[in-house]
Amino acid sequence: MADPGGGRPVTVSDVQQLVRRKDEIEAQIKACYELLEGQKGVGMHEPLVDAEGFPRSDIDLYQVRTARHNIICLQNDHKAVMKQVEEALHKLHAREKEKHARDEAEALAEAMSQSQSLPQAFAKVNSVSPGSPASVSGLQVDDEIVEFGSVNANNFQNLQNIATVVQHSEGRPLSVTVIRGGRRVHVGLTPKRWAGKGLLGCNIIPLQR
Repeated sequence: MADPGGGRPVTVSDVQQLVRRKDEIEAQIKACYELLEGQKGVGMHEPLVDAEGFPRSDIDLYQVRTARHNIICLQNDHKAVMKQVEEALHKLHAREKEKHARDEAEALAEAMSQSQSLPQAFAKVNSVSPGSPASVSGLQVDDEIVEFGSVNANNFQNLQNIATVVQHSEGRPLSVTVIRGGRRVHVGLTPKRWAGKGLLGCNIIPLQR
């Protein structure tokens, strides 16, 4: 059996193999104790001589001595295997912890990279009416607007810029780009008359940068 304390990384298979070995040793120890029990219950420490100092004739002395010797050896093996199991589990847990930390660091680095590459938002959606053109397009509350038709962070001055674009685009699809959950999302929004007020059915507020 490969020693998990060697140079290669410990695997779950190594631990399972050690546990199987532990179970085998325990089964052998149990069998030896059952043999001793079958020999008048002599156990590990009962005397093997009678009151007069002669070898007992009511038990198989060879079997008893062999079983006792085997139990001592097996108990030592069991102790060693338990130590190996403990060390292997410790190494396995340490590696899993290290992998988890590495995964978290990579995810954080990716998130930071994405946030650095995201364009600047200039406004935010703070309400969307059900059944409105904004709702139908997929626009959501808390979406941060990066582009609204021809309006972007570079030329945005106030909400009138958006209102002008909306009025000139009635019935025509507008390309709207938002940041949602740290990702860029494109939405096709067509301003038009509907049951509610305005042509969009959403409320947009400027972002203070």
